[in-house]
Amino acid sequence: MSTRRDFDDTAVRRVARRLAAAAEPPWLHGEVARRMAERLPMILREPDSIVEWSAHLGASGALLAAAYPKARRALVEPTPALHARSARSAQAPWWSVRRLRGGQPALWSENEVPAGHARMLWSNMLLHAVAEPPALLERWKRALADEGFLMFSTLGPATLQELGVLYGELGWPAPLAPFVDMHDLGDMLVEAGFADPVMDQEQLVLTWSDGESLLRELRGLGGNVHRARVPGLRTPRWRQRLLDALAARRDAHGRISMSFEIVYGHAFNAPPRARVQERTEVGLDDFRRMVKSRAGP
Repeated sequence: MSTRRDFDDTAVRRVARRLAAAAEPPWLHGEVARRMAERLPMILREPDSIVEWSAHLGASGALLAAAYPKARRALVEPTPALHARSARSAQAPWWSVRRLRGGQPALWSENEVPAGHARMLWSNMLLHAVAEPPALLERWKRALADEGFLMFSTLGPATLQELGVLYGELGWPAPLAPFVDMHDLGDMLVEAGFADPVMDQEQLVLTWSDGESLLRELRGLGGNVHRARVPGLRTPRWRQRLLDALAARRDAHGRISMSFEIVYGHAFNAPPRARVQERTEVGLDDFRRMVKSRAGP
């Protein structure tokens, strides 16, 4: 069975270029990174090498540097546009605080990550934007050392459910591609060879004073890459209809609410198991001695 999500690859590349060109990573990514970092004390073994996968949009570098100041850090970017953005950001002057605190992190594309390099692999708010999650999980496992630790966050299916209802009432296609359920992600981790996966989630409810602000922030988070989305450009009349529908959903305080399901996952990279032979041969004399020794005097 195919595990590929129904993404429009052209739209995915376009969204990645736009996010890479933005002045800052999305606010929500930084907030989720902070919440993920609160879970770091659960890791008893301090990692000496950390890989941040989708480092720029993950907005986690300062948090990880503060938690593990002695660790070697490497940044991985999944697209050329994001790789170029991180490369520009890495060109700090020699007297900068980042250089004084242990040197420049390595910067790699996904294909450059050495196998078994990382004691910790950290990925904040990336997996929901990936067309084939199992393939990325396999890459993460290859990048981790034996007993290395994976921590990630992603969006879950309850994200923007209010917007989905609104689009349905208006007779429009879905406003976004469906997200993967956390239980399915747990199964994918096991299938990829990870050990002791733990998944949990929390709901964040964000509010806006008007539809324009809401749409502007949602655009800053990404875009609709569903293959079945409305093709072509939308008209000003279409946009006004959307704004009117959003305004009709204001609460008693004049706020428009949207839910975000934040899914957290962590797991260990289990070392390969010793292969057990399907057949074991024991000589008759040896077998008799074994039986006699177990029988006792």
